Amino acid sequence: MLVYLTHTEEALANYYGPHALAALRKVADVRLNETGRHLAGRELAEAAAGCQAIVSYRQSPGEAATFAHAPDLVAFLRCAVDIRNVDVEAASAAGVLVTRATPGFIPSVAELVLGQMVDLARGVSAAAAAYHQGRVPEARMGVQLSGSTLGIIGYGAIGHYLAPLGLALGMHVLVADPFVQVEDARIGQVPRERLLAESDFVVCLAVANEQTENLMDAAAFDRMKRGAFFLNPSRGNLVDEAALQAALDSGHLAGCALDVGRAPDQMPMPALAAHPRVVATPHIGGLTPAAIEHQAFDTVRQVAALAEGRLPDHAVNAAQAHRLARLGITP
Repeated sequence: MLVYLTHTEEALANYYGPHALAALRKVADVRLNETGRHLAGRELAEAAAGCQAIVSYRQSPGEAATFAHAPDLVAFLRCAVDIRNVDVEAASAAGVLVTRATPGFIPSVAELVLGQMVDLARGVSAAAAAYHQGRVPEARMGVQLSGSTLGIIGYGAIGHYLAPLGLALGMHVLVADPFVQVEDARIGQVPRERLLAESDFVVCLAVANEQTENLMDAAAFDRMKRGAFFLNPSRGNLVDEAALQAALDSGHLAGCALDVGRAPDQMPMPALAAHPRVVATPHIGGLTPAAIEHQAFDTVRQVAALAEGRLPDHAVNAAQAHRLARLGITP
């Protein structure tokens, strides 16, 4: 099989890794993206001409134009869980299989959340910045995590992992998720309105979709305790950023930590990230070797399955992917 890897040189190092690349080369011939740019549409199709599979980095979307101009393409393998930037309907119409990776970033994201909670509670970044600028920062009273209440909106994989960490720190943990039943008796499952009103730290881990667009709006921030902290390590479109800024400007929120936002590549908006009450990171929640290799190796196994004439795991549209027949695969 001939596979096109869309990652640029920098993205290849940070979001695929040398071990996964070596493993991919053992099961297929690999063509790298040497343009230095993130490709999309017809340009991506032309770069991948002759390839049976595309392994896609998050900044190389699966657009209708790609599927329309890639007659040799059999499978589009997304090296991530989130496939919202893949036009699955267009892929299905062309008979191209779409797959996704599994979430290997759970511990990595949860650990970042813990670090950001400590930072917000104790002013670590602000103090360090002052010292770096040659100033002696004011010694300010902090907030202790032990005894505080951690509210988790969305009890998915990361929420399941984060909640026991909060308990281990001595925090009271509340969860709001209408679609999941919390079975751990140590965790309080409450409506979102109550969670917002009672939590000292609110972590938004809800699934991002049309129903949760601007889930955290002005009304939600108003419900939060005065002096509470808000953290968003999930997706930028969960938050009304104007409402968040207003809550920070007024002092209603004591601080906020952002790893995502509405800037390109799902990064925090620079203007909001510069707010003195904000601790921001450039979408690094899953940026650890263990996390990126987990998802990269998912795509290696998927390519290996295709090369061996098997339907790969985590296929999204197998019933419509009639081009699989070229590889002797019957969905």
